[in-house]
Amino acid sequence: MRNTAYFFISAIAIVIILIYGKTLLIPFIFALLLWFLIRKIRHLINKSNFIKNKVPSWLKNITISLLMIMVLGFISKILIANINNLAQSYPQYENNVDMVIEKVNGSLSIDLIEMVKDHIGDFNFGTILKQIFNSLTDLLGNAFLIIIYALFIFLEETNFSKKLKIVFSKNNQFTEVSAILDKVEKSITDYIGLKTLLSIITGVLSYIALLFIGIDSPAFWAFLIFILNYIPTIGSLIATLFPAMFCLLQFGELTPFLMVLIFVGAIQVVVGNLLEPKMMGNSLNVSSFVTIFALSFWGTLWGITGMILSIPITVIMIIIFSHFEKTKGVAIMLSDKVRD
Repeated sequence: MRNTAYFFISAIAIVIILIYGKTLLIPFIFALLLWFLIRKIRHLINKSNFIKNKVPSWLKNITISLLMIMVLGFISKILIANINNLAQSYPQYENNVDMVIEKVNGSLSIDLIEMVKDHIGDFNFGTILKQIFNSLTDLLGNAFLIIIYALFIFLEETNFSKKLKIVFSKNNQFTEVSAILDKVEKSITDYIGLKTLLSIITGVLSYIALLFIGIDSPAFWAFLIFILNYIPTIGSLIATLFPAMFCLLQFGELTPFLMVLIFVGAIQVVVGNLLEPKMMGNSLNVSSFVTIFALSFWGTLWGITGMILSIPITVIMIIIFSHFEKTKGVAIMLSDKVRD
């Protein structure tokens, strides 16, 4: 009974910390993922014997970090310009929704569209778009803090192993802890690396399609697709619907709306159902139910950012739980397939 009470008290305390400490925790987690991604890039370039043997690690870290900062700065400028453009042009598009509804209503000659229109009255696409703008602006605003965190993580990297040896000096504790950390790093770096590559492919192809269709600020929508592609299960659906719905506002016609659904949807299907399974396989070993639950839980706590981070956090939990007898059962329940 006492253990149960301790568990619930601890769980409540953790949730409270996650809610009220998100302004500090979210940038730190992104910095940690950025560190994993840079280590993945460093591992890839180390396949060249010349770079591995002749170029010191600190120089590789600095070079990769500077390149990523330059890329982030370039992307930030483009995004801010696109966001400002959309924010200014959005009000003039709102009346186009009524035009579309009237056209479809006239074509079908039924009252169904009027019923849909009544429901759409409470649905404010502008409010949702504003929330997306705010989320992306907050993320860009935290970019400097994320980079600072990442730099300090790199500074700690050189002495971290020595500290672990001192802290876990008894028996084989250091070996066990090192094995856990190595497994966490491999799983997360593989996931982040492959997911980033797949998201870039999806974003670039979607940008070409949206540019062809003629939607305003295609770079913004392509970046939104890139970001939402990190959200499992529903991310690709949302990433297709948002630019499609904006086409209704911009053009006041169904044809561009359907073109976005077909072209961008086809890109999502090909990348999500053909490329992703081949490249990623079942390496993450996360249950489908747990994926949805984690998506809902972290989305409730941290919004869109929580949805993006839901799978990396869940993978870390499964790996850590699987290495301790008392929590191994929890790891099994969270996993997709039981591994001997």
